[in-house]
Amino acid sequence: MAITHTAPERYTPAEFEKSVLSQSPSVAVFDCDGTLWSGDAGYGFMVWSIDTGLVSRSATDWIDARYRLYLAGDVSEADMCGEMVQLYAGLREEELRHTAAEYFRLHIEPHIFPELRVLVEKLQKRGADIWAVSSTNNWVIEEGVRRFNIPANRVLAASVRSQEGRITSDLIEVPTGPGKADVLRRVGIPNPGAVFGNSIHDEAMLAIAKHAYPVNPSPALAEIARRRGWTVFYPESILADAKL
Repeated sequence: MAITHTAPERYTPAEFEKSVLSQSPSVAVFDCDGTLWSGDAGYGFMVWSIDTGLVSRSATDWIDARYRLYLAGDVSEADMCGEMVQLYAGLREEELRHTAAEYFRLHIEPHIFPELRVLVEKLQKRGADIWAVSSTNNWVIEEGVRRFNIPANRVLAASVRSQEGRITSDLIEVPTGPGKADVLRRVGIPNPGAVFGNSIHDEAMLAIAKHAYPVNPSPALAEIARRRGWTVFYPESILADAKL
């Protein structure tokens, strides 16, 4: 006999906003790619920066080989996300920030989820402390969350050190998987009031939240949500595209 899995409970837009605001979280934490906007800005920025000639030929060949190993399962998610930031070692940080701003404006900003932008604004008006946690590089994330009035000092993203204005390969942190929960604990947020994420790499930080909100969940996270009893939310644009 075939085993069937029921889908997790799903919020309507009105139910989603009401649920979040009714909890009055003092701290709310958001993943970014797939949660605040659709698409993978980290991978997209890497490809775009290679295509535009920002990255050298040797660095391009190196990251291409590493990414193929990642797809084959021979490089971990954390290692790959870190290497996608180390790729820019030697470049001027000012140039990276300018390039990240251009990339986000052209390729990601049109795909911001309006429901999430409105929700963040309402939470901020109620005095919530909003944090963004992402395994994408901090240059793109800091640029992107400016659209949500989230300051750079509330961003925990994949990052490397700069020295005299130039990017180094010295990793600071790569928040992904259990590392997302770890980095929140390090900044004094062991149990956020609300956490929003879209993939299995967000499970650990969703699990430490007082209230977990899977947004646009991947199939793996949707199954986890079903098992844990988390109600999920799909933005309207996702429903229109996928006919969920």
